[in-house]
Amino acid sequence: MNSAVFDAKKLRKTVLDMAFNGSTVHIPCAFSLVEILAVLYRNHLNLASGPKDENRDFLILSKGHGVMAQYACLFELGWLTDSDVKKYFADGTRLKGLSDSHVEGLEVTSGSLGHGLSVGAGIALGCKLKKTNQQVYAIVGDGESNEGSIWEALLFAAHWKLDNLCVIIDANGFQAMGPTNEVMHLSDLGKKMEAFDFDTIVLDGHDEAALHAAFSELKSKKNGRPKAVVANTVKGKGVSFMEGNNVWHYTRLNPTTYQEALKELGF
Repeated sequence: MNSAVFDAKKLRKTVLDMAFNGSTVHIPCAFSLVEILAVLYRNHLNLASGPKDENRDFLILSKGHGVMAQYACLFELGWLTDSDVKKYFADGTRLKGLSDSHVEGLEVTSGSLGHGLSVGAGIALGCKLKKTNQQVYAIVGDGESNEGSIWEALLFAAHWKLDNLCVIIDANGFQAMGPTNEVMHLSDLGKKMEAFDFDTIVLDGHDEAALHAAFSELKSKKNGRPKAVVANTVKGKGVSFMEGNNVWHYTRLNPTTYQEALKELGF
């Protein structure tokens, strides 16, 4: 749907550049989102004439700490500049470490987890009432799904038959303080979403072809059931020393690890 390529390796490089320039954290939880966002921006999001167009589709990043992956996509669109990337987290920057609705292209202020999905469900209901064809995609984390407000929003979506809402769970198996299953075991997320009356597909969240097929299939089902994709992902995907290593949730790059990570990505 968009002319930008959204190459996964290039998106990860932009995340690394931002994290290194800003000496900031949350790299692995951005990396687990890259293919999901690439497919959505490339093939499925109708951005109309831009981020202020009332006819646009909506992408809600409820797990707002993964925002560097979305910034990388906005950079590909030309909505962010080289200066934004170079000055990330610097004094006077407009780009913060969590999703902020003051930045054009970001629909919600999130980072306080558990709230973005409710916003997305409300937007989806508004689109239903206005009888538009707009789609709402809401990305939540599996760790974020510990929040009770997530499950209230799912009940709301099913009650109002929001088949224009697609909830994507970035199931990377970790949250800030440890493995998700140790902090709060979630059991089978696919079965849970089905029990909440969602049309649900469980897949490899780094398989772009599978993601594209799933989003296409779910969008075609106008049956009064909201949609869900449980995307099994790897936290830190793309850089071997970050993959599945939760120490990197709050670890900053230094010149050596920055160059090592770039080399692994082929740069």
